[in-house]
Parts: sequence; structure tokens; C-alpha cells
Amino acid sequence: MSASPDFPPVTYHRSNKVGDLTVFYREAGAADAPVVVLLHGFPSSSHMFRRLIPALADQYRVIAPDLPGFGLSDMPPPAEFPYSFAAFADIIDQLLVQLGAEQYALYVMDYGAPVGFRLALLHPERVSALVIQNGNAYEAGMGDFWATTRALWADNSAANRDAMRPFLKLAATRFQYVAGVRDVARIDPAAWIHDQFFLDRPGNEEIQFAIMYDYRTNVALYPAFHDYFRNFQPPALILWGINDPIFLPEGAQAFRRDLPQAELHRLDTGHFALEDKADEMVPLIRQFLGRHLHRHLPN
Repeated sequence: MSASPDFPPVTYHRSNKVGDLTVFYREAGAADAPVVVLLHGFPSSSHMFRRLIPALADQYRVIAPDLPGFGLSDMPPPAEFPYSFAAFADIIDQLLVQLGAEQYALYVMDYGAPVGFRLALLHPERVSALVIQNGNAYEAGMGDFWATTRALWADNSAANRDAMRPFLKLAATRFQYVAGVRDVARIDPAAWIHDQFFLDRPGNEEIQFAIMYDYRTNVALYPAFHDYFRNFQPPALILWGINDPIFLPEGAQAFRRDLPQAELHRLDTGHFALEDKADEMVPLIRQFLGRHLHRHLPN
């Protein structure tokens, strides 16, 4: 039975045990439909896809996990879990195997981009398409905003970690949502309040520092990501908030060097483009997936 046009498919909120971790994920759509995996950015969670999931689930099985340390997934202390992007990719890989997702399109944003690209390096044959939204893979996308983080990469000292602390506070979380947005009234304040709730949990600062420090390993993998793009030429849709101070529009254009057939759309907004431009993005995503995934037609 298909969903009523007036009522989108139900989103289910589930958890699976992956190794020693409980991983939370949102899921919607028919079990036999083509799979679309949504990988969130910092400092958000699958909550950032709350509107996109039902917008796709009439034709696709949509899976949106929370990375460890984010949202409703487990948050063990760093002494008990290696907070690294390699570990994140491994956890998501195991979760998708558990869920029977043998092939999938990836929507990647911010932190989700290196997680997704690492998945593609592990299993290029499983990735049917890429939707890349302000998810960087080129030095061209990283400007002055990254100076403090680069100092941390060079020297993981207490002083350099202290310099990162303001980035974990409410003002910085709000900044990520509203910077570059023409009409801030389009952004639901509950989004950054939700994220901040999880950032403010006891022990989470040290987790975030570990993740920020490990991000340097993603930059080191950029050449491997580029090789994957060139060698496998996955269908790619690039949606980029061009006013994003974190990942610059030059980073969007750079994908075309290795993915010359990629479809690129520049959006007049900031980092969390879905919060502002879902009305423009959803039709583009549906059209793109419809061209590149075998579509599931509801009964």
C-alpha cells in the first residue's frame, strides 16, 4: 500500500548494535527499494535530514545514521573508542551490512563526506551515485576558516585545543546555520538548539577535539579520493551553498576536475543548505536519483 499524497511515508527511529556500540538511525521507505544513505555533518546528526527523508522515501529506502558521539548513537569516552574517520567508516559499513544494503547512493555533507568517500574506497562497487552537499575533498575548498584547526593538526596541545573550544559553543553552532543565509527567518532555531544539546553533554568536548584532530587524515586521503572519482566516475550531483565560510565554492568546482560529468548547482545560501533551500534541492535530488537509480514504484 502506498503512502497517501497528503501523508509522506513514515520515518522509523531505530538502533542496532555494531560491535560494542549502539548506533541510532532513521529509516523510511520500502525494504526492496534502491537505498539512499544520508551521512550528516558536524555538529548535527540524522536530525538534519528530517525533511529530506520523507521527501525521498516514496521511491527509495532511506537510511540516515548518527555517527558515534553524535545525536542518539553511543558516546563512549575516547579511551574506549577510537574517534577517527576510519572508525566511523567502518561502523557505518558494518551497519549497512547488517541492514542488507548491498548497493547505495550516498548523500554526504561536511563530516559525512570523508566518511562516505572512505566507504567508496572500501567498496567502490557498492556506491551507485553521490550527492555531495558542502562536503569537501579538495584543498581549494578550505580557506582562512581552517587556520585554527590546522594549528591543532600541527600541534595537538592543550593550548591549541583550548583555541577550538569557542567553536563548540552555542554562538558558533548558530553561526554555522545562519552564515551566508539571505533570510534567517527561513532557518528553524530548533536545529542549532538540538545540535547544541548533544555538544553540551559531559565529556563530548574531548570527543570533538579527537575528531577535529583526526580530520587531518581526511586531507591526507584527498589524492586517494580523487583517484576513486577519476577511476570509477560515479554519477554525482553537487549541491553547494556558495556563501559557506567553512567550505568555499572553489571546493565545489574542484570536483569537476575528476568528475567532469558531475551536475553542479550553486545555491545562494550557507553551510546547512537543506535548512534553507530544501524546496530547491529536493526536486534536483529526486531528478538525479531518478536518472541514476532503478526507481521503486509504489503499489
